[in-house]
Amino acid sequence: MNGAGYQAVLKRVLPDSLLLLIARVGIASVFFLSGRTKVEGLLTLKRTTYVLFRTEYSLPLINPELAAHLATYAEHLFPILLVLGLLTRPAAFALLGMTAVIEIFVYPDAWSTHLSWAGLLLPLIVYGGGTWSLDHLLRRTRRP
Repeated sequence: MNGAGYQAVLKRVLPDSLLLLIARVGIASVFFLSGRTKVEGLLTLKRTTYVLFRTEYSLPLINPELAAHLATYAEHLFPILLVLGLLTRPAAFALLGMTAVIEIFVYPDAWSTHLSWAGLLLPLIVYGGGTWSLDHLLRRTRRP
C-alpha cells in the first residue's frame, strides 16, 4: 500500500470530525477544570481566587477582582461552548487570547504547555467544530 492508501485508511478510521471533537473536549477540559478550582458551588468565587489574582495572576491595566470574575466565567462558558460545538471559532479564539495573556503576563516560562493548548485551539479556529457539532447542525437547518 502506498502513502495515499495509508492516508485514505487513516481518514476512514480517524475522520476530521473525530479529531476536531477530541481537540474540543481535550482543551475544554483543561480550562473548565481550572475554572472549577476557582469556585465554590456553581459559580461563587472562592476567597483564594481573589488572592491569586491580586498576587500571582496580577495583570497590568485590569482590576484583580474584575480579572478574577472574567477569567473564571470564561473558563466555564467557553469550554461548555466547545464541547457542544456551539460558536466554536469564537470560543476557541477567546481561549487562545486567554492563553496568550497567561503566557505573556503570568507564566512566561510555561511556553511548552501554552503551545500545546494553542495546538488544540488553532485547528478549531481554522476549521470550526466539524460535522459533529451544533454549529454544523445549525448551519444545515438554516439552509433553504
